[in-house]
Amino acid sequence: MAGTAIAEGQLLERLARIAEEAGRAILRYYATDLAVRTKSDATPVTDADQAAEAVILEALAPLLPGVPVVAEEAMSGGSEPALGEIATARFWLVDPLDGTKEFLSRNGEFTVNIALIESARPRLGVVHLPALGITYAGGAPGTATMAQSGEAPKPIAARQTPADGAIVLASRSHGDQAALDSFLADEHVAARLAAGSSLKFCRIAEGIADLYPRLGRTMEWDTAAGHAVLAAAGGSVSTLDGEMLRYGKPGFENPYFVARGRPR
Repeated sequence: MAGTAIAEGQLLERLARIAEEAGRAILRYYATDLAVRTKSDATPVTDADQAAEAVILEALAPLLPGVPVVAEEAMSGGSEPALGEIATARFWLVDPLDGTKEFLSRNGEFTVNIALIESARPRLGVVHLPALGITYAGGAPGTATMAQSGEAPKPIAARQTPADGAIVLASRSHGDQAALDSFLADEHVAARLAAGSSLKFCRIAEGIADLYPRLGRTMEWDTAAGHAVLAAAGGSVSTLDGEMLRYGKPGFENPYFVARGRPR
């Protein structure tokens, strides 16, 4: 990785520790009565989101000096990469608390997401679930892991869709049921399950689900870390026209996409 002497494995280990520290900051608020504010895009934000982001931004600054951070609650390191340099830009994408609605409902399915983008692709990423004590990580193909709190990381891999049909994941808090039904009309579906946050990418990455169509609005920080983990596990995330989901787009808003497990 140009400009840094940190090996990928070491960088992932450090990102995991940063995400877990941010997770501990979130859990300090988890059992409290939080004031919920509404942002300009009508999504909720709490003190837990902002505390976690502060932890992450401080820890990332010395990790790869000069690499900007695009984070949900604030922009750091020179705001966003220059749009004219997207093809070569390297920057962090951070969602300090993905699944604020899941956090507020206390169901445990919220995550801390940190990803490094290079040349519009997720180079590596970490997804941490503070309430469940689980951390997913991935970089180069074949490097995806899952670690339970206090245990060593274990390799994970996406699976090929079984002959009896796909396990399909849908958002627990968002989504258009009619659009999903239409999309799945040509798919052989064994079951549909609901899940929150970027956990959906990770469920596919660990081989217990097969398909996650997202037919609604998402931002790049919602998807980059999970995308990195899934790609490292042998899966893919593509737009509806079959192109890989890319990062560094103007406004950082994603088109509709489909996350899948390993191809046949």
